[in-house]
Amino acid sequence: MEKTLFPFVIPFTCLSYFILLSALASGSETKLSYVTRELLESAREPEFFNWLKRVRRRIHEYPELAFEEYNTSEVIRSELDSLGIKYIWPIAKTGGVGSVGSGLETWFGLRADMDALPIQIAFSDINSEGSVKLVFQPAEEGGGGAYHMLKEGALDKFQAIFGLHVEPELPVGSIASRPGTLAAGSARFLAVIKGKGGHAALPQDTRDPVLATSFAILALQQLISRETDPLEARVLSLGFIEAGQAGNVIPEKVRFGGTIRSITTEGLSYLQQRIKEVVENQAAVHQCSASVDFMEETMRPYPATVNDEAMYEHAKQVGEALLGESNVQVAAPIMAAEDFSFYAQKMKAAFFQIGVQNKNEKSFKRLHTPFFFLDEEVLPIGAALHAAVAISYLDNSAVETH
Repeated sequence: MEKTLFPFVIPFTCLSYFILLSALASGSETKLSYVTRELLESAREPEFFNWLKRVRRRIHEYPELAFEEYNTSEVIRSELDSLGIKYIWPIAKTGGVGSVGSGLETWFGLRADMDALPIQIAFSDINSEGSVKLVFQPAEEGGGGAYHMLKEGALDKFQAIFGLHVEPELPVGSIASRPGTLAAGSARFLAVIKGKGGHAALPQDTRDPVLATSFAILALQQLISRETDPLEARVLSLGFIEAGQAGNVIPEKVRFGGTIRSITTEGLSYLQQRIKEVVENQAAVHQCSASVDFMEETMRPYPATVNDEAMYEHAKQVGEALLGESNVQVAAPIMAAEDFSFYAQKMKAAFFQIGVQNKNEKSFKRLHTPFFFLDEEVLPIGAALHAAVAISYLDNSAVETH
């Protein structure tokens, strides 16, 4: 997983807690415009900004794979301990949940995924109506860490949750999202077609799995071109094929696999059903057998990421107060997937993209490449945004606009 070598996402959740403490403890006005301005000014103070950069760089020196975030988890717990923050650990092997506030409901979550990208901090007791829960989640990159956090009951009493993902195509100082569906659902599949191997000069004595696989792959493409509404986005892409090694031998079996994407969770389920039918039936036509594995435990399928409209509107208002209306954009739906979607199925949720591109740069480096780069000026913005979304959610009067 290339993210191990090149961490791409900064968990701004972890950077916001110190600001959240000072804002809640100060008893400052609750008007949204005032709160957001104070939070951003605090985050940009040289001492705090330098701390953000220092901690980020420290964590990114030791990126870790899904469910192997041991060093990251140790750093998180050390910071929480030093600030007197209570937490539950371990959850989903390496994850944890910290708590800031009275401990009383309402519980509002701020999520930071940890695999090859974490930074975290928190603080002491706060007198407030409700609590901010600090969700340090492992294994976002394909491991379905959010699913496992929910499965272990770590978020059972949460009413709402907020998350961010960096976006290199947006300049620093801007954010983007949309109400409803933001990101596609996704799944991986592994198919094996077994036949009877033999010498290539005697095909009549074999049951050729290569031929069966060729027909299966061609038939799979018709699931998009012939069975999908052209106005509903779906993707089926093959990523690998493994067969024999010799040019004069028909192999006994062929392995192949890929990914499917759908802008709706229902569309994803349909593709899974049809892939199984197509592969098994094409194999049978060629007197072979087949199996299809969607790897639901090791590479759990992700549902579509659907923003709750009220939570989206709340976070949008906070962003506009913090950054200005022109810097809060409506994003187009994307075919990438996010395991934040599991949270969105269980509670009010809003997921936003935050710009990390330096405004003076003429080009940008995409996610999931070794050349990815972010402008660290985004760190205080992300921290302030997390804190403001949480504060204003817990204090309804803070949602007033200017």
